[in-house]
Amino acid sequence: MRITFVKKINLDGSFCKKCADVQQKMDAAGQNDMIDEVLIADERDPSSPGVELASLYNVERAPFFLVEREGEAPEIYTVYFKFVKEVLNQQTKEEDELKEILNDNPDLDFL
Repeated sequence: MRITFVKKINLDGSFCKKCADVQQKMDAAGQNDMIDEVLIADERDPSSPGVELASLYNVERAPFFLVEREGEAPEIYTVYFKFVKEVLNQQTKEEDELKEILNDNPDLDFL
């Protein structure tokens, strides 16, 4: 299995807020060693590796994880906690996963 982590740099040169948050969570959990490659999607450079990968897979959110398993189609994860649970096989709190989904999709609301 090969895991690529794509983080976005904003036009002002700073990392996107969610990218910084996910990186902080990964640092705290010791998950960086499980990542094979980190690419940057730089808004100032449309030919940056992360922008090209996002375009190739039609990904419109950052950060995201590209998971490649031998003999299988690549999978994209834009929800960090889902990635941790399904790929890294680590426990997450359902509440954290749901909060992340709601934060990423402001058009969603509870019924």
